[in-house]
Amino acid sequence: MCQAHGSDCAFPPSPESNQRNKGASRRGKAIVARSARQSSVTAAPSNRTNELSLGNNPLSSTSQPPSTVLTEAPQIHDMAISLDQEEDDDSPHIVGPALTSDNHVLADYLSTVSGARGGTRGLPIIRPMMGGDSEPVMFTKVMRRPLGMAMNPSPPSLQLQAIEKLVEPWTDQVVDMYMGKTNICFPLLDEASFRDQYLNARGRISPALLSCLYAHSLSYWQYDAHLSSQRCPDGRFVWNLACQILYSELQYSPGMATIAAMLLNAGGRPSTSMIGNGVLLGAAVSISYSLGLNRNPLSWHIPQSEKYLRMKIWWCLLIHDRWYVLAYGTPPRLRREHYDVPSPTHEYLSTSKESQGAEAVFISVVGLSEVLEGFLDYVYLLPGGSACSSVSELELSLDRWIDSLAGDVRKIIIRGTHLGVHGASNLRLAYLSIRLLLRRIELNNHKQSTDSDPEKLSCRYVQVRRTAEDIVLLVQELDARQLGDFWLPMSAFTFSHTATLLIRCALETEEMPAALAKSPSLLLASELLKALRSHQRQHGWDLGDICLAQHSDVVDKLLTPDPSEDPLANPFPELQCDFMPDFPFMDDFFLGPNPD
Repeated sequence: MCQAHGSDCAFPPSPESNQRNKGASRRGKAIVARSARQSSVTAAPSNRTNELSLGNNPLSSTSQPPSTVLTEAPQIHDMAISLDQEEDDDSPHIVGPALTSDNHVLADYLSTVSGARGGTRGLPIIRPMMGGDSEPVMFTKVMRRPLGMAMNPSPPSLQLQAIEKLVEPWTDQVVDMYMGKTNICFPLLDEASFRDQYLNARGRISPALLSCLYAHSLSYWQYDAHLSSQRCPDGRFVWNLACQILYSELQYSPGMATIAAMLLNAGGRPSTSMIGNGVLLGAAVSISYSLGLNRNPLSWHIPQSEKYLRMKIWWCLLIHDRWYVLAYGTPPRLRREHYDVPSPTHEYLSTSKESQGAEAVFISVVGLSEVLEGFLDYVYLLPGGSACSSVSELELSLDRWIDSLAGDVRKIIIRGTHLGVHGASNLRLAYLSIRLLLRRIELNNHKQSTDSDPEKLSCRYVQVRRTAEDIVLLVQELDARQLGDFWLPMSAFTFSHTATLLIRCALETEEMPAALAKSPSLLLASELLKALRSHQRQHGWDLGDICLAQHSDVVDKLLTPDPSEDPLANPFPELQCDFMPDFPFMDDFFLGPNPD
C-alpha cells in the first residue's frame, strides 16, 4: 500500500520494541522494510504479529540479530505449537505460491479492522524471512482429521459411537425415557448433573455408563408414545456392544461410573446371562468396597451431592444383590455387619415433588431388601454356622416392616391398590415373592418334622396356594401402563418359582394322575401362564418369557394326560427333565470342550 501511494513505510513502535536497543530496533525496521518492498506488501501487520507472538519465546534475546528475532523465530515458535499440541483440531497447511500475494493483501487489509491482531480469524499466517529468490511461504489451518472423528479414539469410544449411530436421532428421547422410567424408581444417577454433563461435556462421561444406559432404556421403547411408532434398534446387538465396552473399562479404569454401568447391565432386560450378571455383581461389590461405598459419608468433607450419590449407588447395589440371590439361588455377597450406610430418606433422594411417590416406593424396596436378608440367611446358612432366626421371627420381621409403612405404599402392600405409582407393581410383586418364600419354608419344615398331622399339612398347602393366587391376580390385573413401568429383571424368576411351587403342590396333593386336571393348584398355574402369554403377545412383555419357556409344555401335559400311558410308569418324564437336570459340565471338565 505504501509503494502504491509512493509514501514511506512508517512503523509505530510496540511495547517490546521500545525496550530493545535503539540501534538494533532501527536495523530491524530497515531489514523488514527492505523485505516488504521486495514482496510488494507492507510488513507492518506481520511485524506486529511477530512481536506479540514472541512475548515469552525463549528463542528471542537482545543478543541475537534483529532479523532472526523478527522473522525466523516466529516460524519456529508457531510451527512448534501446531505440530506438538495434538489436542488442536487444526493443522498447518502451506498456501500455494500463486495465492500468496492475494492472501498477503487480504490479511494486511483485515488487520487494520478494529479488533484484529495481525491476521484474520480462521486465516492464521506464518511468515518466514521474506528475503531470497523464492516466493514467500505462507500457511493456513486445515482440519487435522476427518469430520466427526474424535482425537485418538479408544476402542470403547468407537463402539459407543456405533451404538449412538444405531439410536440416532432419538438419543435425547432415550435418555429422557431412562430418567422417567428407571432413574425415578431406581435413582442410580443424579439427574441434574448428568444432564448438564450430557449436554455440555458428553465426551467426559464414561463410555460404559452411557452405552449401558442406551441399552437398558431400549426395553421401554415400545411403551413410549412417540418412539413406539419408530423402528427400535436391535437390542441384542446393542447389549453386546455395551458389554464389550463395560468389560474393557472394568479391566483398565474401573471407578464409580463403572459400578453404575454394571448395575445397569445386570438390571437390563431381557435377562439372558445368569453367570455374566453374577460376575458383574461380584465385581461391583469388590469395587464398592475398594472405593468405600459401604461407609457412611455424611460426616466426610466432600460435596453434599457426592455424599448422596455414593449412598444412592450403594442402595441400588444392595437391592440387586439381595434379589439376585433370591432369583439365582446363590449366597448373598453383602452382609449387614460390613456396611453402615444409613437407610434412604426423602432428604437424601428428593429432587422434585412429582417424584415423591416413586421415592417412597424406592425407600420401601430398600427396607424390604433388608428384611429379605434374614430369609436368605435362614435358607443359605450351612450347619455349624451362627444361629439364625426361626420361621416365626422371619414372619414377625416382615409384619413389622408392613407396620412401618404409611400412605399409598401401605395400600400397595395390604390391599394391592394404587399400582399407578411409579414402581408400585414391582414393589407389590417383590413383597408377594417374600411371602411365597415364607410359605415354602413353612411347608418344607412341616414335611421334615415328625408331626404328620394331615390337617396341618393341608393347611400349609392352602396357604401356599393363597399366596400364589395373589401373584396370579396381580399379573392378570396389569395394564399396558404398568407393564411399561419399571421392573427389576429378577421378577421374571418370581413367576417361574410360583409355577414350580404350584405344580409341586398339585403333584403332592393329588394321588391319581387323572385328578390333576381338576387340581386348584394346577389350574392356578395354568391361569398364570395364560396371563403371561397374553402380555407377551399383546405388549411384548419379556418378564414372562422364562416361566413360559420352562412350564408351558409341562402344565399342558398335566392338564391333558394321555390315557394310553401306563399308570404305573412315570407319567411325567418332562418333569424329570426340567427339575432334575443332568450335569454335562462334568464331562467337559474331564474331557475338554467338544470341537463341534
